[in-house]
Amino acid sequence: MAFDTGLLLMPYDVVFHAPRAVLPDGERAAAVAVRGGQIAAVEPVDADLDADRQVRLGDDEVLMPGLVDTHVHVNEPGRTEWEGFRSATRAAAAGGVTTLVDMPLNSIPPACDSDALQIKRSAAEGQCFVDVGFWGGAIPGNESALAGLAADGVFGFKGFLLDSGVAEFPPLGLGDLECAMREVAAVGSVLLIHAEDAALISPASGGRAYADFLASRPDEAEVRAIEHVVEAAARTGARTHIVHVSSAQTLETIKRAKESGVDLSAETCPHYLSLSAEAVPDGATEYKCCPPVRDSDNAERLWELLRSGVLDFVVSDHSPSTPDLKCLDTGDFGAAWGGIASVQLGLSITWTQARRRGHTRVDVARWMAERPASRFGVPRKGRIEPGFDADLCVFAPDAEFVVDAGRLHHRHPVTPYDGATLAGVVRGTWLRGEHITPHVNEDRDPSGRLIARGDG
Repeated sequence: MAFDTGLLLMPYDVVFHAPRAVLPDGERAAAVAVRGGQIAAVEPVDADLDADRQVRLGDDEVLMPGLVDTHVHVNEPGRTEWEGFRSATRAAAAGGVTTLVDMPLNSIPPACDSDALQIKRSAAEGQCFVDVGFWGGAIPGNESALAGLAADGVFGFKGFLLDSGVAEFPPLGLGDLECAMREVAAVGSVLLIHAEDAALISPASGGRAYADFLASRPDEAEVRAIEHVVEAAARTGARTHIVHVSSAQTLETIKRAKESGVDLSAETCPHYLSLSAEAVPDGATEYKCCPPVRDSDNAERLWELLRSGVLDFVVSDHSPSTPDLKCLDTGDFGAAWGGIASVQLGLSITWTQARRRGHTRVDVARWMAERPASRFGVPRKGRIEPGFDADLCVFAPDAEFVVDAGRLHHRHPVTPYDGATLAGVVRGTWLRGEHITPHVNEDRDPSGRLIARGDG
């Protein structure tokens, strides 16, 4: 007989029996019971729980919370040929991601006011295999639109301190930055910043040499920009987040800001943790991103920043484009679009590198599910705990596979990981207790929802 909050209840919808489950208090054997799309109970693995369906994981499998990827560029509407909600969320689901938050660019129009946000929501409706939320845009002159966007449920606002790469999303000057921060603070939201100082970046020059591209965007450009952001955040009291930190030289600035009470968080990405500049072949523009992948010593230091908590979490910054924009034919780093497509691979990339350094699956789940959901108020996501959505990933951590770009689900077969051997296979993804990976593979109707900050 099953009891829940003192009331006699019907059988559970599904119970997962996992010899290893990643729970908030660590990894252990557990039975996870689901009712009405939410986790209703976490019990000993051998508990006799009545359910319509029993799912028993293999001894080589681990039950993890579905990932929460808060940095994805879907590009629809307006640039759907670059990606799109159906392809992006299909890839996300195949990679164990159950929730993503879409950046306000590079769609047309960008989500910089309520009308544009509604256009984006309409484009996404009925196309999403996972749950999808939205960021609003912070650009010069749209300060008066931020309160309306916040009321519409965006999870926060994204701004750039330098050219974003698309004309319809101009950068914030330092005066604009402070104005945006004051508005964001007033509505109790958060401002995300792409922090590179344009004055320290060399004009793009053509060429196939990755070393030349890397030299054009030095560490100091990130350090200086983050210093400006921290100073403005301290003056305004705005909750602030630094996206895609690539340089470990930002350590002292971020650490001091946090210690002084600035409400600051910072993320990095799988490519900064796994790739190294010295291994990028000349002309291999699939590796181009901004800020750039730096050397292997820098990558090791980023791992230390994650370990110490200076960096808070890991997200994909999935930023695809059409192959022609990557200039794969010429290998010209100056002309190529800067962005790496990896939303389907983020868990495996991160786990492959993490286990080599002694990190656990509990660490990875904290960095890729719990912390992003908590920081940005993504409701009921990121933990295997009663009351949370039954968003789950069945993960085989010791299985290996070779990446075949042509078999990935994002729209174009372009990724720097093509041919790489990765550890950790996603064997199933569940969204609110529904097994969605068959939907992905068989092209059935998607069941993801559009979510908003402030949802129940």
